[in-house]
Amino acid sequence: MKLNKDEIKQKIDLEIIKTQESITTLREFTKPIAPDCAIGRVSRMDAINNKSINDNALRKAESKLKGLKIALQNIDDSNFGICVSCKNEIPLGRIFLMPHSPFCVNCVD
Repeated sequence: MKLNKDEIKQKIDLEIIKTQESITTLREFTKPIAPDCAIGRVSRMDAINNKSINDNALRKAESKLKGLKIALQNIDDSNFGICVSCKNEIPLGRIFLMPHSPFCVNCVD
């Protein structure tokens, strides 16, 4: 596997920007729902449910951002592109699709 680290760095930088934008948007959607909000009971329950879904999406996006930053810091390490679980090479396609994941497809938890 021939890693083009410049391309991978560009991909990671782009993903960091996209993920930060997503986090900003999700933070708006996860603000508390005021109890005095003038919406009906069913609409309020729907809003609470949507907030819960967005809370989960926010946690995942924050985790992805953390992984992207770690990947960017470790890109010059000799172990970059090696699965932390099975120690096999991670296919280049997977690195481009999920640069924040330190696992190959077979070892994803």
